[in-house]
Amino acid sequence: MPPEDIPAWWRKPRRITVVVDNPNWILPHAHRLVEEARRAGDHARLLVELSAVEPGEIAFFLNCHARVPEAVLARHRRNLVVHASRLPRGRGMSPWVWQILEGARVLPLTLFEAVAELDAGPIYRTVEIPLEGHELVDELRRLIGDAAVDLCRWFLDSEHPPAARPQIGEPSFYRRRTPEDSRLDPSRSIAEQFELLRVVDNDRYPAFFDLRGARYLLRIEKVPPDDNRVRDEP
Repeated sequence: MPPEDIPAWWRKPRRITVVVDNPNWILPHAHRLVEEARRAGDHARLLVELSAVEPGEIAFFLNCHARVPEAVLARHRRNLVVHASRLPRGRGMSPWVWQILEGARVLPLTLFEAVAELDAGPIYRTVEIPLEGHELVDELRRLIGDAAVDLCRWFLDSEHPPAARPQIGEPSFYRRRTPEDSRLDPSRSIAEQFELLRVVDNDRYPAFFDLRGARYLLRIEKVPPDDNRVRDEP
């Protein structure tokens, strides 16, 4: 696209809004996106309430729990969501958690346009996050958060507004997870249930099991290489 054909609203400084409507792990990454957008010459800010969204050029809705009303979407020219599945498969809640439980060794991350229908908008780009199979929830969140910021920066750094393509294929949906989904079976081995242990949150939804009339919580954390509390004997 010749420079003269680039729409005026795409030229910097643009009004960028980043929205996270609940206090969750994505917030540090949202702050990073705002700071990097500012350094690149745009006006960017972070909001924690959908009702506070004001008109602008580009909005990113990161890990929002509430459905974004159409009236809010109408306040920006582009409204973008990052979703951890290869859409249209894996719409819905906690997609990367469900995929880990299914044994995924690669997590897809899709940047798409928000529309009224849940996770149904046209796709701008999909990338893949390779996994080694030992990452626990905090490591997984960091990988996903970093890749999400990179996707958003790719969009902002494009010379002209990126084009989107419609979703193709039959959609599938993941349900919302509940504390019961963190239940372990004491009759099964750790190895058999390790994928579940990888995605539990020790504070918000810890792994637990019932045995001999009592309920037990089980915390999991990775031992740093320089931690000598647990080591092989010579």
